[in-house]
Amino acid sequence: MKKRVFSGARPTARQHIGNLLGAIDSYVKLQKEYDCLYCIVDIHALTTLQDTSQIQNNIHELALDWLAAGLDPQKSIIFVQSHVPEVTELHTYLSMVTPLSWLLRVPTFKEKVKLHPDNVNYGLVGYPVLMTSDIVLYKAEVVPVGEDQLPHLELAREIARRFNTLFGEIFPEPKAKLTSFPLIPGLDGKNKMSKEIENSVIEIAATAEDTRTKIMSAVTDPARKYRKDPGHPEVCNIYTLHKYFSASQVADIGKQCYVAEIGCVDCKKLLAKNMNEALKSLRERRAELAAKPEYIKEVLADGADRARVIARETIKEVKQKMGLI
Repeated sequence: MKKRVFSGARPTARQHIGNLLGAIDSYVKLQKEYDCLYCIVDIHALTTLQDTSQIQNNIHELALDWLAAGLDPQKSIIFVQSHVPEVTELHTYLSMVTPLSWLLRVPTFKEKVKLHPDNVNYGLVGYPVLMTSDIVLYKAEVVPVGEDQLPHLELAREIARRFNTLFGEIFPEPKAKLTSFPLIPGLDGKNKMSKEIENSVIEIAATAEDTRTKIMSAVTDPARKYRKDPGHPEVCNIYTLHKYFSASQVADIGKQCYVAEIGCVDCKKLLAKNMNEALKSLRERRAELAAKPEYIKEVLADGADRARVIARETIKEVKQKMGLI
């Protein structure tokens, strides 16, 4: 019997290159050896998204990105978090056994507080409990994550362990499967690529010209002020992206950069060219899917139906163990 995988993404904007390299490519590969559930976590988005006017559009766009990249609704369950209401019920039960001190120590909570100081809500504090509910509701054993999500997953393991100890074994303790590109640098040259940081991302669905413009405006090696200055590719975000989109050329690019045989402008032009070529077929598939909005709705509705079959069974077990039925 195949092990079960769960992962999710917040519909706060369209997916970007960092999502593709850091997560989606892994999602596609995992379909071959696991039973996968991939969830658009719209409730999670509410922890930082105060303007929800675009959330339905974002859900649609995220689904397009996933399907265009190769997620197969015949192999995986693809659905929207809020369409399976059992997840919020389980969140309530798990919140009763999760010490507040566990939640306050999570590093990503402190980072979110800095990014959203005017909206530090209960949902933000309880984010890891809802994330745990997402995973254990489907008894997922494997969670593909980047390194920055490891503290959340370890907390999910602790919460599952605590529930099992108090009420009896139900939940497997989910294990991390680190993605091959766990941290993709943003175009600002300071942070990881994130839709929460302005001018940091290149969207998967961007046009070829938009992609080129974004790359040409990106920050590179801060120590290299002139064309004749030798570069330091190991600290350059553009060089990191070359490792993925220019794999056959990356060694030469690094050597040329070290001795100033290639300048940042030419390096960026080459990346833009290679990135656009690599994404061409994905973008063409996306355009074809975008012309079939009803199909996207059908995929998500079918995914929710299939997910609820699993979720209802788990909730029944949980309530029995807790003495609620």
